[in-house]
Amino acid sequence: MLRTVAVLLLQAAFGESLGVTKTKTRVKFFNSEHIKCSKSIVVFGCGTPAVKPDTNRIVNGEDARPHSWPWQISLQVKHGSRYHHTCGGTLVGPRWVLTAGHCIWPGDVYRVVLGEHDMSVQEGTEQIRDILRIIVHPAWDIEHVANGNDLALLKLDKSPILNDSVGVACLPAAGEILAHETPCFITGWGNLYSNVTDSSLFLPFLVCSSSGWWGTTVKSTMVCAGGDVVSGCNGDSGGPLNCLGQDGRWYLQGVTSFVSSLVCNELKKPTVFTRTSAFTEWLSEVN
Repeated sequence: MLRTVAVLLLQAAFGESLGVTKTKTRVKFFNSEHIKCSKSIVVFGCGTPAVKPDTNRIVNGEDARPHSWPWQISLQVKHGSRYHHTCGGTLVGPRWVLTAGHCIWPGDVYRVVLGEHDMSVQEGTEQIRDILRIIVHPAWDIEHVANGNDLALLKLDKSPILNDSVGVACLPAAGEILAHETPCFITGWGNLYSNVTDSSLFLPFLVCSSSGWWGTTVKSTMVCAGGDVVSGCNGDSGGPLNCLGQDGRWYLQGVTSFVSSLVCNELKKPTVFTRTSAFTEWLSEVN
C-alpha cells in the first residue's frame, strides 16, 4: 500500500469510476493538444508551489517531492469512529475543494486533509477541515458515469492556512483545450502498476473516442491520457490533472473520473478526466 504522494509520466488527450486504496501522493505526467486562450480564473498566488515539482519524465509512478503539489488534498470518509482516505481533490479557492462527483455518497460523513504527503506518519504539516457544504454537479448521475459532469465542490468550514505545504491551484480559461506536449501530471495516492519503460503518446479526441478505444463513452467535456498500459488507478479518483501554463503557473485542467472496468491499466483504455475548462460557468456560479 502506498503511503506518500507519487508521480508518473504520460501524455494527454481528449469505463468505470476509480476506486481507492493508497496513502502516498503519486504523480503521472501527460501531454495534450490544441489551446484556445482567454482570460483564466486565477486566484492570487495560485499554481505557484514553494517546493518545485520534479518534472523529469517519470514512468511507472514515483514518489513526489513532499508538498510540491500543495493543492492536492485527501478526501476522507468516516467509518465508525475513524476516517479513511477515499479520493483525491484539489484546493481551488480559500475554502473550496474540487473533486469527482462519484466520490460523494449521500449520508456519508467526510473531511478534508490538506498539507498531506505521507499518510503513515504525522508530519506536522497536515490541516484538517470539516465540510460545510457539498455541491455535486446537478447533471451528475452515478448510474451513467459516461454522461460526464463528474464533479463536486466542497466548501470547507474554515479557510486553511496557506503556506509552503498548502496552496491553491489555478483554474483554466473557459473552453481552454491544451496544446500538444503541454506538461501535465496527475497526483494522488493510487495504485500505479504498469510495465512500460517510457511515456505514452497524446491521444486526440478522434482517437480516444474511436471504436476499439472508448468510443462514444468519451464526450467533448472530457480529456483522456494514457492507453498504452500507463494510466491512473485505484485511489486517483477526484485528483487533479496538473498542467503548466505559459505563465509558469500550474492549472487544474482535469479531475480524474474513470478507467476501464476490466483492468486498471488496459491497452486503448486511457484514464478519463472531467475537463474543468468545460465547467467554468458552473464553478463561478457556486458560492
